[in-house]
Amino acid sequence: MQHIIIGAGPAGVVAAETLRKADPDAGITIIGDEPEPPYSRMAIPYYLIDNIEESGTYLRDPNQHFNSQNIEVMQQRVEKIDIGAKQVKLADGSAQAYDKLLIATGSHPVSPPIPGLDLPQVHSCWTLEDARNIIRLAQPGSNVVLIGAGFIGCIILEALVKRGINLAVVEAGNRMVPRMLDENAGGLLESWCKKEGIDVHSSCTVDGIAAAADDLVEVSLSDGSKLSAALVITATGVKANIDLLEGSGIKTDQGVLVDYSMQTSEPDIYAAGDVAQGVDFSTGNHEVQAIQPTATDHGRIAALNMAGQGSAHHGTLNMNVLDTVGLISCSFGLWMGVEGGESAQLYNAEEYQYINLQFDGDHLVGASSVGKTQHIGVLRGLIESKIHLGVWKQRLMQDPTAIMEAYVGCTQELGYS
Repeated sequence: MQHIIIGAGPAGVVAAETLRKADPDAGITIIGDEPEPPYSRMAIPYYLIDNIEESGTYLRDPNQHFNSQNIEVMQQRVEKIDIGAKQVKLADGSAQAYDKLLIATGSHPVSPPIPGLDLPQVHSCWTLEDARNIIRLAQPGSNVVLIGAGFIGCIILEALVKRGINLAVVEAGNRMVPRMLDENAGGLLESWCKKEGIDVHSSCTVDGIAAAADDLVEVSLSDGSKLSAALVITATGVKANIDLLEGSGIKTDQGVLVDYSMQTSEPDIYAAGDVAQGVDFSTGNHEVQAIQPTATDHGRIAALNMAGQGSAHHGTLNMNVLDTVGLISCSFGLWMGVEGGESAQLYNAEEYQYINLQFDGDHLVGASSVGKTQHIGVLRGLIESKIHLGVWKQRLMQDPTAIMEAYVGCTQELGYS
């Protein structure tokens, strides 16, 4: 049996290791298109602040681990999948045959059509090469402009501030992290960042970037501001890497459509990670959930099914946790609520604290919080377990901080404890 995995990120690496345990005699090849050993993008912020060396981003020891597991790692670009011939065609003209194929190609950053994005002072923060350029340009005391204050942008923001630079953030939405937090929560995050000395421009876009003197650039904003910067970083979203599937017959939407076994529309072909559009736990719809825990879970489940050991995914819960210059924020499930549902909230702007609970009947279906770090795991547990809250629903409506009490009370009534 020959297993081919396209993509050398967390989903691909976990899948390869799971396959090796499940199928000790199989051939396993990971094909990645970056000139680096398999690494974690989530480790890049730690590299930016010198907490780790570049090698600390590597998912495994490239000198020993893959050889010891008898897993081949190739640095090549896959140009095409030939389903009929069960081959992947590579950029160097060669081909690799497979019995089972995993698509774990991840995603890539997308940027709005802004004049000047091709200047050498403008970079994404997505690859190790991007990180090297940021380290070179974001010297302590320099001015940096970050375009985008979404989830990825705020992760980068934390690392940039720790580098000792002067940071300005430009966000088109009316609040920070608009796809994760409501206006109250996003507004608290913005106020916190301003208090910490970050120049935040929300409800604002970049009109253009132009070269200026002394290797600097001038960033023109829609509110009329002009910012001088040594570095501009774009963090305005990502898109699944599905272009190589064009004409293959594999069904795609925002990503590769997969079922509960992570299988695509084609037999013997699976998908995992940022490229996979799997079932959402809360809605039952197919969604892309581009976070590393989901990627590794996908990789494990896909591999077990590739090896013939049936395993079902139960749907991905939408979840995000951020540490933004010391202020923790999170959201789970249907944090924006459901039609006809009820909600409870606590809002304390002076203390930068907020919690919002969303109910459908007497089920907790979503939650978000800022500055409230206790029992975050319990919030997730209440949502994923779909526990009937009973009388605890009304108690939470009156005091949304009574999360642990509600969890203990409900589980004791069900005889779980």
